[in-house]
Amino acid sequence: MFPEDVAGMHAIELGCGTAYVSAWLARAGARPVGIDVSAKQLATARAMQAEFDLGFPLVLGDAENVPYEDDTFDLAISEYGASLWCDPYRWIPEAARLLAPGGRLVFLRRSPLFALCAQAEGQATAALMRPQFGLRRLDGNNAVEFHLPHGEMLRLLRSHGFTVEDLIEIQAPAPAHREYTEVSADWAHHWPSEEIWKARLAAS
Repeated sequence: MFPEDVAGMHAIELGCGTAYVSAWLARAGARPVGIDVSAKQLATARAMQAEFDLGFPLVLGDAENVPYEDDTFDLAISEYGASLWCDPYRWIPEAARLLAPGGRLVFLRRSPLFALCAQAEGQATAALMRPQFGLRRLDGNNAVEFHLPHGEMLRLLRSHGFTVEDLIEIQAPAPAHREYTEVSADWAHHWPSEEIWKARLAAS
């Protein structure tokens, strides 16, 4: 997910959880900040910082309303944080605000195909369970997930000054090293359950 030249970048992880992505960035020479709404997740992140001798800011807050100035960061990244559990019509404009001109946005999320094939309990099937048109928000299992089809996501990113540089639809290897409750390794080998978007904000 990382750009090759992260050393020295001022980065923010949107919905950092235990901040392991930020920890990877710090080890690669970036200057990360992690923000999350969960005090418990951030407490675990601080414990891991102490255990592994890493230090970077951890902020209790909402990735849809980040307490930093405009044009502060070179990289905004989300790995199943804001990219899944925040409204893209709120967190993507916020990422654009936070990034300096030419800044990069990278996020990992479930694929729209997974969302279309997921049962109410969350497991993926080989059948379409809901229409693509109007797909945006799924409620279930005491959680809310946000999903946009590719065309709508592309238009949203472009409307906030981003150029999409890559879209990687992830294929599980065969054989895979493990299974997941929501998606089998065989399903994820035949259809993408996850995808990585890489975009860059206009330089001016």
